[in-house]
Amino acid sequence: MKRHIKSNVYWVGKVDWELKLFHGHEYSTHRGSTYNSYLVMEEKTALIDTVWSPFGKEFVDNLAKEIDLTKIDLIVANHAETDHSGGLPELMKRIPDTPIYCTTNCIKALKGHYHQDWNFHPVKTGDRVSLGSKDLIFIEAPMLHWPDSMFCYLTNDNILFSNDAFGQHYASELLFNDLVDPCELWAEAIKYYANILTPFSKLVTKKINEFVSMGVPLDMICTSQGVIWRDNPLQIVEQYLKWADNYQENQVTVIYDSMWGATRVMAESIAQGIKRADRDLTIKIHNAAKSDKNDVLTDVFKSKGILIGSSTLNRGTLFSTTGLLEEIRGLEFKGKKGAAFGSYGWSGESVNMISEGLKKAGIDVVDDGVKVQWHPDDTAVERCMDYGKQFAAKL
Repeated sequence: MKRHIKSNVYWVGKVDWELKLFHGHEYSTHRGSTYNSYLVMEEKTALIDTVWSPFGKEFVDNLAKEIDLTKIDLIVANHAETDHSGGLPELMKRIPDTPIYCTTNCIKALKGHYHQDWNFHPVKTGDRVSLGSKDLIFIEAPMLHWPDSMFCYLTNDNILFSNDAFGQHYASELLFNDLVDPCELWAEAIKYYANILTPFSKLVTKKINEFVSMGVPLDMICTSQGVIWRDNPLQIVEQYLKWADNYQENQVTVIYDSMWGATRVMAESIAQGIKRADRDLTIKIHNAAKSDKNDVLTDVFKSKGILIGSSTLNRGTLFSTTGLLEEIRGLEFKGKKGAAFGSYGWSGESVNMISEGLKKAGIDVVDDGVKVQWHPDDTAVERCMDYGKQFAAKL
């Protein structure tokens, strides 16, 4: 059932309450997600984005109950990723000649996904299509977060259809930002930015400034995932500018994996030392093997300091810390200080390997780290606490 957004704009998407993992198994979606599609019914009718592939037939069947599909004059594909384009194959079976407006890169990606040569109309920034008394203006947004991504802006109604930018994985029937729980909303918004958009922060800042320089009014941001920003939509834009600017809070995150508990004792002792040195610091401790990876990475994004520890196994680090270091490298966090720690029985390579991994990830490694042989005794615990104090002093 379509939901009214503003004037002649309607939501026709899908709320996915069951989704718990996304991008394969790369991203946790504790609160589900939405696939937002929009119908703009002016003198001409435009459909903006669709839904994820498993819901493609359901989406088209429901859409056909709301409008004669042959009355759709054009389709806008802001992004080719299948959670937004997955309804196209079923839709194009029914209206095969309908033009699809998208970027040149999006045409390549859609052909790669679906192996169909639909009626594509490539667009670039500044191009527009008339719907009658209102226009859709296209704005390329490459790498936010794929090369093909773009926004489109509806004149008169002052709506920015932003696709993934400003979105969240957040299932809700309430639809709008002023109706949902703000704590849940902001938790999902920062997680989305931290885990998906961080590597493209310079492009985020550039694209926002480019849009602002257009001088167009903004009354609403209709994302393709999560809520629609209708109450003070600029609040999420302003927050993106903060997040894109080497973001950090007064927080230190301690991450570890431990075979027999020795490295856990080290982690907790180091955290105690940090807290004694600076009681205003927020401390987060995660067992990398047990904590949700994306929640850990969100805490890394928030932190000005991170410590990673692992037992030594087979002259290396434990699997969970190795994988997490690779994630941190890929996300290209900026302006953070870090160090390594770990326990060992007879060789003890893990600390040096973690330090090298942190350096490769662009983290400012402040020292050689701390290691303990076997299980920490009282002296070793005190040494770890002292190390925590020293680390806090270097932040």
